[in-house]
Amino acid sequence: MKNRIRVLRAEREMTQEQLAELVGVTRNTIISIEKDKYCPSLKLGYRIARLFGVGIDDVFTYEEDKDGPSAEE
Repeated sequence: MKNRIRVLRAEREMTQEQLAELVGVTRNTIISIEKDKYCPSLKLGYRIARLFGVGIDDVFTYEEDKDGPSAEE
């Protein structure tokens, strides 16, 4: 899953630490999400989107893994 968190933070001059505090997670969680190393829960995804005042689709974009199972299997 791709995301625009880094861009949204930069537009608001917000640090990773500030975002983490506002949504109730650690800075390491925000770092991992931004690097596409961690896929947040739906609940956390909505908290992040709400904080930025945008829809969840404006923050996260689902991209099916190329090596993962396809809908045809």
